[in-house]
Amino acid sequence: MNGRIEGNLSDPAEATPFVETVEGFSESLFEILWRRRWTVLVAVIVAMAAGLIYLQRATPLYTSTSRLYVEQAGPEVWEKDASGVVTRWSNYLYTQAELLKQSGTLSVALALPGMGNLQTFAGVDNPVTRLRRKLDVVVGKKDEIIDVSFTCPYPEEAAHLVNSVVDAYITQHNERRRNTSAEIVKILREEKTQRDAELKDKLQRMVDFSQANEGLAYGASQESNVIMRRLDRFQQALDDAQLATIECKAFHETVRKMADDPVGLRQFIDTQRARGVYIAATNEATTLRAELRRLERERADCLQRLKSDAPPIAALDAEIERVRMQIAEMDEEFTSRQLAVAEELYLAAVGREKELTDGLEQQRQAAIALNRQLSQYTLLRSDYEQTLRFCEILDDKIRKLNVDPDVGALTVQIVETAVPAIEPSEPQKARTMGLALCLGLFAGVGLALLRQWKDQRLHSTQEIGALLGLPVLGAIPSMTAPKQTPAIRGQKIRISPESREAEAFRTVRTALFFGAPKDEARTILVTSPAPGEGKTTTVSNLGIAMAQAGQRTLIVDTDFRRPMQHKVFGLNRQARGLSCVLVGQMGLDEAIEELPMANLFVLTCGPDVPNPAEMLNSDRFAEIVKTLAGRYDRVLIDSPPVIAVADAQIVAALCDVTVLVLRAHKSMRRVSMQACDSLAGVGGRILGVVVNDVPRKSDRYGYSGGYGYSDYSYRRSGGNGHARTPTPIVEIGVRDQRPSGDQLQRLRAGLMPDVTETDAPSD
Repeated sequence: MNGRIEGNLSDPAEATPFVETVEGFSESLFEILWRRRWTVLVAVIVAMAAGLIYLQRATPLYTSTSRLYVEQAGPEVWEKDASGVVTRWSNYLYTQAELLKQSGTLSVALALPGMGNLQTFAGVDNPVTRLRRKLDVVVGKKDEIIDVSFTCPYPEEAAHLVNSVVDAYITQHNERRRNTSAEIVKILREEKTQRDAELKDKLQRMVDFSQANEGLAYGASQESNVIMRRLDRFQQALDDAQLATIECKAFHETVRKMADDPVGLRQFIDTQRARGVYIAATNEATTLRAELRRLERERADCLQRLKSDAPPIAALDAEIERVRMQIAEMDEEFTSRQLAVAEELYLAAVGREKELTDGLEQQRQAAIALNRQLSQYTLLRSDYEQTLRFCEILDDKIRKLNVDPDVGALTVQIVETAVPAIEPSEPQKARTMGLALCLGLFAGVGLALLRQWKDQRLHSTQEIGALLGLPVLGAIPSMTAPKQTPAIRGQKIRISPESREAEAFRTVRTALFFGAPKDEARTILVTSPAPGEGKTTTVSNLGIAMAQAGQRTLIVDTDFRRPMQHKVFGLNRQARGLSCVLVGQMGLDEAIEELPMANLFVLTCGPDVPNPAEMLNSDRFAEIVKTLAGRYDRVLIDSPPVIAVADAQIVAALCDVTVLVLRAHKSMRRVSMQACDSLAGVGGRILGVVVNDVPRKSDRYGYSGGYGYSDYSYRRSGGNGHARTPTPIVEIGVRDQRPSGDQLQRLRAGLMPDVTETDAPSD
């Protein structure tokens, strides 16, 4: 057991800052939105209501549309494409759309009869600007149709305005068409005059150059052809010579590498007969090789009859050696002759290649000298012919336009005339409500995610476990029924043993029993990070549960600032308690009160003291805790919250284990982390966390199912279908500790003890 704490305790606020991201825990978007579903629903309702209000107050607008077919058949100024169709301008429809909206067209439309009294332009200083802003011209993507639309609150005026704009556009278009062909002919004739003068000048320059170089006029082409043919022959001969040089070089290298292998060289030479470099072996060489083979056969025959050192064998060996030396001399002479021939052929090929290269360069220089004049003449003639062809094209276009002045004018047809709309185009109810729904959903989801991001409360056991790194010992359902006083909540397991709350406390008891050996968890501190999180209720119910399990259990109230255990069990703390023992007014046995329930004892805090922290940090309190641990199986200590004062840290240093109580949807992440850091800083061993005040309908803590402790506490009769009187299940070795009828009435009436009723879990 730890001793008392020396020195000043660290301020919990100075603990390691909390990191917002909880490592090891993540919630799906669906879980977040489901928990914030009311935020999303309210946002959707508000958006839908705004949409309905907009539909009711918005002025209905009517749209009238006229459709035009604009066929492009412009004057054929340039050549047709390969298919015979005049190439179209890629943006001519967009040009016509802009012409429909230009100020000139709109001014003409507004000047037509009947346009001065339109309500659409009532009070408008510049009707043209207003008309351009409201007029919508759309070009078809897959056709040559232009849609002209206008939207205003008056359907008849909308149709009249659209038709007026279309009429004004067609009128201006017809005026422009009458002048188009004449202007084009004028432009072409001016261009033709310039090109004729240019053609005459180029012809004169070509004639002057030809007269200055008479050789060009009398056979320049023939002489050029002779030179070009000669160049071709030289080039062909040079290519052949280069190939022959490569082959001779390869032959020479091969002969040189095979000089040490006369037999292989002779075989290689035999394969090169076509080159004319083959030198046949002399008859003497053939005779010597035949003689060598005869002598070798004769020696082999003699070896079968004589020994290897016999005189005939020695004579044959000498003769064989003499013949071999003669053959070697002849092979060496053959190799030398072949190397000389190969080198001579290679040098001859190189010389031939050089001669052809020099001849080719001479012919090329001669061709260049002749072609300089010919090239200049060719350029002059090409320029003249190009100008001549362009003049012929201009003549042809001018002739065609003179035959039909209106050829290729744009054709505009009204496909559909604008008529007054029957139904308004704006606002669109379905679109408006759909947009309102989408905006509401987006806003709701955004608000939900914002609230989730700013929400520092703990909501689930998974989140608590991941955040604190501690096991969750159990989750206590909410106890917010009417007329539930702290006494009733504090003894819930005794008053309603079949309830879900009672079963939850039994689960916590089991977790404590199995979480640590008995000798290592005799003194148990139960505290919470902040007030109002239910530690007092947890201590009292957990103490009753342990007593019912046959454990001698003592509940010690060390909360001198806001004591509650005496109210839970209806005791008078002014007469006796822990403070009386600490100051020496009475003994420990006298201060402890035994309750009517078996194995359950309570040590209240006693009268108020001015210095609670100093008393808890005294050697006397440490001695009391050690003494109580030796007398009782379990000692449950109720202390103030960790963050509020330093009392909990002092007691945690003296206890075997600590249980931290958190309240669902109320306990804050940062505060809970600071509480754990504070307890760990003094050496406190936190066994786990108890989650209190869990909503009954929530499935995030494991108590949403339809099975409670009461499902296994009663048995129903068969046959007549009537239920028998409930019979509580009594645990083995523990007598029934349910309160009597009088005690139950007093508890529910708030008379035992007399405390103020509250819905929040007591501390």
